[in-house]
Amino acid sequence: MQILMTKAASERVAGRVAAFAPDAEVVAAVSADLYERNGQPIAVEAINPEVVWLSLDSYASGTLGQLFGRLMKTDAPRWTQIMAAGIDNPMFRSIMEKGVRISKSSAQATPIAEYVVAHALSLQVPIEAQAALQKTHEWKNTPYRELGRTRWVLVGFGNIGHEIARRIKPFGVDLTVVRRNPAAEGDLADRVIGLPELAGVLPDADVIVLACALNDETRGMCDEAFFKALKPGAILINIGRGGLVDEEALRAGLDRDQPAHAVLDVFQTEPLAADSWFWDHPKVRTATSAVATNCSWRTCAATWPRSHCSTRPIRARSACRGAPDAHHPEGYP
Repeated sequence: MQILMTKAASERVAGRVAAFAPDAEVVAAVSADLYERNGQPIAVEAINPEVVWLSLDSYASGTLGQLFGRLMKTDAPRWTQIMAAGIDNPMFRSIMEKGVRISKSSAQATPIAEYVVAHALSLQVPIEAQAALQKTHEWKNTPYRELGRTRWVLVGFGNIGHEIARRIKPFGVDLTVVRRNPAAEGDLADRVIGLPELAGVLPDADVIVLACALNDETRGMCDEAFFKALKPGAILINIGRGGLVDEEALRAGLDRDQPAHAVLDVFQTEPLAADSWFWDHPKVRTATSAVATNCSWRTCAATWPRSHCSTRPIRARSACRGAPDAHHPEGYP
């Protein structure tokens, strides 16, 4: 069996690969036009991998296109492990249409969940106001609402959604989970509803987290009606896809405090233009997706090929619902 991966990835996992697949032949992509096998150059014609690992460092090293090209040109590939949590990018669709089995990554679930909770806490607890008072040597009260008994709406309950729920439930929050199949198990949730019922829970929500896929059903779901349904003071956190949100409707909602704050990890157009209104809006916190994926790099690198980095394999076209997510041309969540 031949396995194709980056040079850096092969160095990290060489011992583990040798332990569970001693007869495997590991081919490493060193640069755009150089491959190695056992430390020696190998001709491109000799590369016909059954397994391809599109690790995060294939993006960082610039070899992603090279690995993807070999995967698509050869006949043997049966399985590829990707670094992404979502598979809505056209690149992944092409792989599945070739008949190659894909495993998504759940490694980024932990840092993304921590990112969500950190922002929610810092927007509930007046840390910035307290720091300002300290700077001016003022002794004043800074009252705030406790996180306990706040109402959260979590749209999407995959690996990332579960990790978010695991972290917020100990605070005593009331959690409504929105998922495609509301009859499915909703552990950690106080209630599970379908997307058509979302509008009914928005008026009571203190925090709304978007952690769902982008498809025909969810595209533009956060529109003018969505924001007008929010109660003043609500917090919106989007770590799903930029296409979930009508950005002009969000801007109008922020002017009304519906929501009062928006924490945005994704946008319709990335990277953000230097003159984008998001950068300087006082109620918006912006971050790039690299914040989460860079944190999860160490998690994924340390745990591959354990099962939580190789989640449920997904076969062919049925896994892709709706149109591809064009604002992520490189395929990263």
